[in-house]
Amino acid sequence: MDKETGIAKKQKKAMNTLVIIFTIVLCSCLMTWIIPAGQFARVKDAMTGRMVVDATTFQFVKSQPVNPILIPMHIAKGAKTAADLLFLLLCSGAAFFVVIKTGAMHSSIGALALKYRNRRSVFVVMLFIAFCFIMITQSVDRFMGFAPVLVMICLALGLDSITAIAIITGGSACGFATGMFNINTTLIAQELAGLPPFSGLWYRAICFVLYMLLTGFLLWRYTVKITKDPTASPMYDLDQAENLGDPEVIQAYGPMTLRKWLVTLSMAATLGVMIWGCIWNKWTYPQISSTFIILAVVSGLCAKMTPSEIAKNFIEGAKSMVMVFFLVAAARAISTILADGKILDTIVYAFSIVLKKVPSVLQAPAMFIVNILVNVVIPSGSGQAAAVMPIMLPLADIIGMTRQTAILAFNFGDGFCNWVIPTGSALMGVLGMAKIPFDRWLRYSWPVFRWWVALGCVLVAIAHAINLA
Repeated sequence: MDKETGIAKKQKKAMNTLVIIFTIVLCSCLMTWIIPAGQFARVKDAMTGRMVVDATTFQFVKSQPVNPILIPMHIAKGAKTAADLLFLLLCSGAAFFVVIKTGAMHSSIGALALKYRNRRSVFVVMLFIAFCFIMITQSVDRFMGFAPVLVMICLALGLDSITAIAIITGGSACGFATGMFNINTTLIAQELAGLPPFSGLWYRAICFVLYMLLTGFLLWRYTVKITKDPTASPMYDLDQAENLGDPEVIQAYGPMTLRKWLVTLSMAATLGVMIWGCIWNKWTYPQISSTFIILAVVSGLCAKMTPSEIAKNFIEGAKSMVMVFFLVAAARAISTILADGKILDTIVYAFSIVLKKVPSVLQAPAMFIVNILVNVVIPSGSGQAAAVMPIMLPLADIIGMTRQTAILAFNFGDGFCNWVIPTGSALMGVLGMAKIPFDRWLRYSWPVFRWWVALGCVLVAIAHAINLA
């Protein structure tokens, strides 16, 4: 509503996220026609057994532009490479649909929201801190299935769906990107560098705390802002359809019954089992997917659903994830197109040349920025380590930077921009589950990302100055 005229403002229609992703896929295809093809030779690293690039072997090769007609084929390939993740998304969406149909979610979350409604910001920050510590050793892929739960909690608290995803992504960024105990990035990079496993932990712990304080403050400030003015939320118009912010609506779902308590306990047990399995038993996607299938069956039985009702709701829930399925597949297609066009190595090589010409005082921040740019086209942490570290480590030696600092710049570059780039399958998956258009998400995440980059530049510059070992 315009305050001066009293005339209702017309809401901008959100662009479909799939259209945004497909546009980026098309641009990636066009890049293979413009950027010269090139490649490094790959050799097997003796310490890790992984295939890594030989930094001294870059050469330009015959151009291999990707035919735009083959884009659907690359999306299909993307679905194939992400099959385990996609099945997990289908199972989690299906399981939560069954749980929602029991009514237990609305009643339990409603009771929680009414209790903490006057302390919502503190409650949200507490959830965020919990995610920060969980993500120290894990990737958000494992827990994106719980995004709908957090969305319902935040809506019931009178907040918005962006707050829910900010809890997940912010916690993941702080825990994952600082890399204290990250196997897929820190450990691989340190093995390639010949450094002791998880060395430099004291400085990473400081980085973790500083990032947690910064991100927690930004999240708290955002919740205060939309509490005062709900229309300030980028998702205000879309969240209204859920109608979970009205106390009367919350109470209309009824009190908790024995059956609803059993469903709620089965959900809590599922999360507990998943955390136990992922952290201590190194579970992967198949085990997590099976856990969600069990949750659907158990919660349905607790709610006295018939087997046919459970099956019907399970399928309906899986149908709701079709959009997410294609988002993830299309995001994966971007990397396969750039790889098939032989321009990934060219991009990495070009960045390494630029780094050599940067003034000494800016070299560590520049290395951080370069890793951000590389992560846009190689969003896989382990994949980026194998492609970038063999180049960045010798470069660090040449310019007088410790290898530990180079790895920290890689950690930051790989971890933080995952939450603003549409090439990340985890981001596309979690936004799809929360039904948040990518352009709406950027209105919140881009300012936060700028703060992350600013702090990261300061921290890697300090690491360079103290010769972090």
